[in-house]
Amino acid sequence: MLKLTRVNQLRASYIRFVAQATSATSNEYSCQPEYPPIRDLTHKALKRREANDWHEEIRQVPTVEEKIIKVNMPRYYGYKVVDFNDNKIPYNALPVTQHYTRTVLKELPLLSADENETSEFSSDAFLKTARDDIIDALELAHDFYNHQATLPDVAPSDSVNRERQLTQIIVEQLNRALLQILSADYPHLNGVEVDYNPRHEAFWAVGGVDPPKNVVKSKKGRDWQKDVASESVDRLVQYTGAPYLSLRHRQQLCPWMTEGESKIMDPHARHLPRFNHDARTLGYRTSYQHAVNVPGYWPSANGANFGLLSFQSRASLQMRHKAYGDRDLQEALHALAIKSSYAWLLAQANYNGFNTYNDLTYPMNTQTVITNGREWSFYEYQLNTLLLHSNQVNENPRVNFCRGTPPLPLYAEISEKGKCVDFNDVTLKQLLRVYMNVPKVERIGNELHPYVTARTSDYENKHQRDFIDKTFKYLCSKRPRHLELPEIYLWEKLYKIDHKTRAMEAKRRFFELELNPWRRTLEKHDKEYLPRAVRLGGRKNRKDRFKKTFYP
Repeated sequence: MLKLTRVNQLRASYIRFVAQATSATSNEYSCQPEYPPIRDLTHKALKRREANDWHEEIRQVPTVEEKIIKVNMPRYYGYKVVDFNDNKIPYNALPVTQHYTRTVLKELPLLSADENETSEFSSDAFLKTARDDIIDALELAHDFYNHQATLPDVAPSDSVNRERQLTQIIVEQLNRALLQILSADYPHLNGVEVDYNPRHEAFWAVGGVDPPKNVVKSKKGRDWQKDVASESVDRLVQYTGAPYLSLRHRQQLCPWMTEGESKIMDPHARHLPRFNHDARTLGYRTSYQHAVNVPGYWPSANGANFGLLSFQSRASLQMRHKAYGDRDLQEALHALAIKSSYAWLLAQANYNGFNTYNDLTYPMNTQTVITNGREWSFYEYQLNTLLLHSNQVNENPRVNFCRGTPPLPLYAEISEKGKCVDFNDVTLKQLLRVYMNVPKVERIGNELHPYVTARTSDYENKHQRDFIDKTFKYLCSKRPRHLELPEIYLWEKLYKIDHKTRAMEAKRRFFELELNPWRRTLEKHDKEYLPRAVRLGGRKNRKDRFKKTFYP
């Protein structure tokens, strides 16, 4: 017979068991039904979720250098990109440029001398001093160019390079004169950084483009992709340019469009053209390279990281056919201003942690001048969004803005005696305004770098710091890989793929082994061998034979 204490123990255990079961049962049920989320399991939805996850991984990467490496991770040999540059502007290039940069263009009318008069130039002495100094700089530039033209090793042979050489001298002389004239009254010019022929490169993705024929044919050959064979695809774009001169400052220019004005919900009110055709139909070329974003300088914490002004060349436009007309020439200037301004701001935004998959949290502005020395076009650009890929081309309400003037002549000619003829004060005033535009916006901390949580120099592991720095600079250098991209030769296409006539030959080629070189990712390479003498632990360490990699 059980003792009384034992019975009490069993009774207490039973009461606890019943209480736990009751609480568990009560937690299993709720007043309102709670269902798991219904997820679309189609191939298109799965690919979209994978892309969103990858974009989130890029955003979570802590440093700027690692973000660029992360963007290049899927391709060992680089991406197939549309080659945008500042030298080639084909016929009817403005619609594709606006679509590929999501830019709304506004043309400013020409102003007369009376309409252009403002309180800024009320002092005749100040304007006269600036006018005399600019004329002296123009005459000095032409004298120096004429002297160079007599040297056989220096003088270029074609008209395009001759114009580039003359304009380079004029822009440098005018910039020197304007900085000297305005620095005393406008202190922000004392803190600008001047870059001569800087390297401007930018990478981004654009949606809403018709798929190529080979992609359509490949999808139609699969039953589960027939319905989406004609849907639009993304195009990757790489811009490469080198302006005559650019100015940078620690602070940003003030935006001239508010956040509400930059969001245009009605697609018909955007005045934003759609160019669905492949850019190669206009004459653009494609190439293979890694994604590169370089605004003309290396990333720095407290440097002059915001563009104030850039001078672009229009020398290549003199080779355009006269049958295109004056209107197409004006559109070519607009297209050059849009893509050069967008690419420069995108590269600057990349150093602040943003990219084509992680959108801006604040606007960025710059000024662009396109000139051949005699005629000058002035533009202002405001970057509001970077999301142009996939469905964002239709769903993103924000757009970028550009406004500019037609070409304004600064002078008519330089006489045989070396004197400037018919100097235009209206163009001078517009040029002065560009330099007088004071950058006032200053952002620090999380507002400036919301997606950057660390710097490479913060890592304690020196091998990790060296690896990230070396990989980042190797990608930006655009050097080719040690082994070239595998290709299928014509005789192999004929005798091995189309007609299998070499059945007894050993199968060693990548297409015979069912290997896709484009699926090779950035980290799939042989690691660098580490001699035992320099291994951690000395010669006795037989395990760490290769250097560690620190890919994000």
